[in-house]
Amino acid sequence: MIALNSRIFQGDLQDQDHSDHQSPLGVTRTETVTLSGIRTQSGFTFEQVEVNYQTLGTLSPARDNAILVCHALSGDAHVAGLHPETGRPGWWDFHVGPGKAVDTDNFFVVCANVLGGCSGTTGPASNHPGSGRRYGMNFPELTVRDMVHVQVKLIDHLGISQLFAVIGGSMGGMQALVWATDLPERVKLCLPIATCISHSAMQIGFNEIGRRAIITDPNWNGGDYPLDRRPRHGLAVARMVGHVTYLSEYAMTHKFGRQRSERKSDNALPVFSVESYLHHQGRSFVKRFDPNSYLYLTRAVDQFDLFENGTSETILSRVKARFLVISFASDWLYPPAQSRELVRKLKRANISVTYVNLDTPYGHDSFLIENPAFSDIVSHFLGNENRQGAFIKNDELEAAVV
Repeated sequence: MIALNSRIFQGDLQDQDHSDHQSPLGVTRTETVTLSGIRTQSGFTFEQVEVNYQTLGTLSPARDNAILVCHALSGDAHVAGLHPETGRPGWWDFHVGPGKAVDTDNFFVVCANVLGGCSGTTGPASNHPGSGRRYGMNFPELTVRDMVHVQVKLIDHLGISQLFAVIGGSMGGMQALVWATDLPERVKLCLPIATCISHSAMQIGFNEIGRRAIITDPNWNGGDYPLDRRPRHGLAVARMVGHVTYLSEYAMTHKFGRQRSERKSDNALPVFSVESYLHHQGRSFVKRFDPNSYLYLTRAVDQFDLFENGTSETILSRVKARFLVISFASDWLYPPAQSRELVRKLKRANISVTYVNLDTPYGHDSFLIENPAFSDIVSHFLGNENRQGAFIKNDELEAAVV
């Protein structure tokens, strides 16, 4: 394993005060495109779908340098650079930009808010074009493959026939895997990070706690809530539960221990610093996320099964992409055993795969932090392939970061 010297990442980049953050990309903006012909796995056909997306870098004349970055559950299209309104950096600004792991001097980076999201792409909070009312819980059943289907339409719209790479962590890793298995001719490299083939009972259980917190909030109203009376409390609790799973015991102890907060709780009793921190995370999250989207997205990842349409041998036999699989030793939400299971299946199918389990102490969020070892691995893998078209081996990766 590779030791990592890094600092604890304090939650989503979007939820922090980054008034002093500088990005070499400067201010970056997202765009919105309207797509048609979107049919979900459940059989629902959208008359139109709006997709919010961001592109960074320059598409090569041969259109062969595009990298699709797929976001995790609470992410959005603003992957890097400073937001034009809030001034906050994109959720992967640590790793995307000039000279960074995903180098925008060499690659054309695309990131889109997923179908079912709430940051510019059609989701439960969007208005149905027929009725003019929000979809709410009338939004169709959603799957990870539905998200990828919309991404394919977007990539087609951009005139790209093959992706140089598709990268994603957590829910984004599931999307990356679908690209590689369902669209083998369109992906050259696949980088699934801290993800899995399918959710375990524990992962489903944590998501169900979050969903239950939302639907038992008095303001949920069966999903038909006015925007000024959303089930904020339930969503905040869901976020608090989820956020605990994103960190590790070391990260929680190192940052908070049993420190007391100067702030008082609702009942005027003193609170621990970790409680105050989680309350802040909950309050920040409800300002930018839709409760119904949380229900749909968590259900989609719980239902995800990479091999739902056949045996692993049959499905992987058509894969052409080369893989870099990364996990984190302290990640107890998506433990390394799940990545190793994926790697074993890839190797049995004679697919080129490098696996790195980073010895980081910061849990699942390790791919979101300022993380030099992680950056070096991704950068070396992409750069080597870009320069030589040759597959890099494990020992070379380790030599690059030790």
